[in-house]
Amino acid sequence: MDPVPALEEPLKKVLGPATAKVMAEHLGLHTVGDLLHHYPRRYEERGQLTHLADLPMDEHVTVVAQVADARLHTFASAKAPRGKGQRLEVTITDGSGRLQLVFFGAGVHKPHKELLPGTRALFAGKVSVFNRRLQLAHPAYELLRGDGDGAEETVESWAGALIPIYPATAKLESWKIGKALQTVLPSAREAVDPLPESLREGRGLVPLPEALLKIHRPQTKADIEDARARLKWDEAFVLQVALARRRHADAQLPAVARRPGADGLLAAFDDRLPFTLTEGQQKVSAEIFADLATEHPMHRLLQGEVGSGKTMVALRAMLAVVDAGGQAAMLAPTEVLAQQHHRSVTEMMGELAEGGMLGGAENATKVVLLTGSMGAAARRHALLDLATGEAGIVIGTHALIEDKVQFHDLGLVVVDEQHRFGVEQRDALRGKGKQPPHLLVMTATPIPRTVAMTVFGDLETSVLDQLPAGRSPIASHVVPAADKPHFLARAWERVREEVAGGHQAYVVCPRIGDEEDDPKKAGRKKPASPEDEAEKRPPLAVLDVADQLAKGPLHGLRVEVLHGRMPPDDKDAVMRRFAAGETDVLVATTVIEVGVNVPNATAMVIMDADRFGVSQLHQLRGRVGRGSAPGLCLLVTEMPEASAARQRLNAVASTLDGFELSRIDLEQRREGDVLGQAQSGTRSSLRVLAVIDDEEIIAEARREATAVVAADPELERLPALRTALDALLDEEREQYLEKG
Repeated sequence: MDPVPALEEPLKKVLGPATAKVMAEHLGLHTVGDLLHHYPRRYEERGQLTHLADLPMDEHVTVVAQVADARLHTFASAKAPRGKGQRLEVTITDGSGRLQLVFFGAGVHKPHKELLPGTRALFAGKVSVFNRRLQLAHPAYELLRGDGDGAEETVESWAGALIPIYPATAKLESWKIGKALQTVLPSAREAVDPLPESLREGRGLVPLPEALLKIHRPQTKADIEDARARLKWDEAFVLQVALARRRHADAQLPAVARRPGADGLLAAFDDRLPFTLTEGQQKVSAEIFADLATEHPMHRLLQGEVGSGKTMVALRAMLAVVDAGGQAAMLAPTEVLAQQHHRSVTEMMGELAEGGMLGGAENATKVVLLTGSMGAAARRHALLDLATGEAGIVIGTHALIEDKVQFHDLGLVVVDEQHRFGVEQRDALRGKGKQPPHLLVMTATPIPRTVAMTVFGDLETSVLDQLPAGRSPIASHVVPAADKPHFLARAWERVREEVAGGHQAYVVCPRIGDEEDDPKKAGRKKPASPEDEAEKRPPLAVLDVADQLAKGPLHGLRVEVLHGRMPPDDKDAVMRRFAAGETDVLVATTVIEVGVNVPNATAMVIMDADRFGVSQLHQLRGRVGRGSAPGLCLLVTEMPEASAARQRLNAVASTLDGFELSRIDLEQRREGDVLGQAQSGTRSSLRVLAVIDDEEIIAEARREATAVVAADPELERLPALRTALDALLDEEREQYLEKG
């Protein structure tokens, strides 16, 4: 048997089972290589004290500080009624602030001997507040012994001037991770370098073994810079090679070129449009038509602000394909949205959507709807129209993907709201063409350019950033319900005013309200602060809020509810009544987030707005202001003014620019999710690369990767890069990359 390469050696063989178990369970580290790529979050300097004044509440922190004083108190307690209970209070300082450490009971003896005034140490624990003072209860600590202290050896892990502070957990402090790294660091010399030598030398990057040594044991700040610059390139480049290989493979596939006729269906549709397309719509349409005319499948991401007219661009692409003798399918994430798209497409097309019917135009086609809840007869009819080619356009949910669905000649697949579909669904639909169909993916979630290059890197990107003429601005305000209850009362008055003016309103809640109550949560202890109170209570629910509004502040108005667990026919009936103006206020979950279009709805109140993400709030807000009257969006929250949640809501209220908001969203989530935590269950593959800040590196890595793959698609001349790629594209990561 071949020996296991040093970096693939399991940690349990090298570090001992207990430490290895914690590393695997809490940090996702299994091999020596995993641990070497667990980089320090920051560095403390021996001569420089940590700022205690800036410690975050409720977080695990590691600080370097000096003991100012230590006092042992004896007290009576239930366990020690004769006054034998002991509490050690140690005050540490760093010049900027002071922090109290508390030790109880049997845990007092060792620190009482070791933490004498003047001693310097690393302390780690969770920051809490007691009697209005910051404290760490029972922190772990590691003494920093001066070099001149002959009696004690300097702790080897901290021999350098720069002390690495690692992302740690309550079960494993930063310095224990540092000691474990000390053990495996010699293996770094065997790390295989994935970067082609010409690229590394051309950019003046240090070799990988040197970068790993410098990031974990830097002698100077310049060492850290060298290491980070190199490791960022690794992450950006290997990822871009994975994406470039997908683009290259897709470009080899054959497809039927689809060119619209000069006086066919598309021309007839354009002639009947009551408005001119925006400059952006014309430009993006030209890009799409150029792709459709080639004999390789189009793979294009169309991102556009809420209401920028993406559906119009997608419809014109579908008509071009029907013109050229093919069929087009549009995949929507929910039945509500599929029905909405079907309604708006047939309305926009008029008699052009009545192919084979009396009154249908001469060059008309048929537009069919296919969803899981359709009756058997209607479904049979729709399937027949698809198989014979009678229907040029089909709009549906994942019901389109089922085995029974056969197309006569599928030429284009349009996927709405890409992030809601998995790769299996996208590929199953693409597999229904005789040859791979062209693919257009749409999203209303604006994505910063670098994220598009990183996450959707296998797709060409088009952006619609103008709003069509006649769209109204939306005013957004934060309503602090706990601090200022009268603001909430005023919000309901504003809704009544909008309805009195002939308009309609949405009220959005995070939860439906018919869920089983969790008995475990019922016996919860009383939370400590108002912020906790707001956090700990269950999110507001549609059914409760609708009932309270109908009996209280919106009494006399026509209030209805809409949520995902209603039978499909009921959902559709509710949406139709709202669209027809027969309902004044629709209390809903986020089922209305995407694509629902009721121009007469001008106001939206989002309850517990702090429970939604920035991009989601922006999406929801896009449901109002779709007509000529101005829109109003009120973000109701009980979170205190100083909280991060309030800052997030203030950001949403302050701008309508989705790209700006997506940057804020990303910065707040620290982009750990961008490449997958939420989707793939594994840790993000990005450790030092910051998607927002390293735009230039990502763009350059994309150029280099494209050139490398064009010259050597199978990477035969670059075996080390091939190995790094295989490590990145383990099962889960591959799926995530494909999901985009």
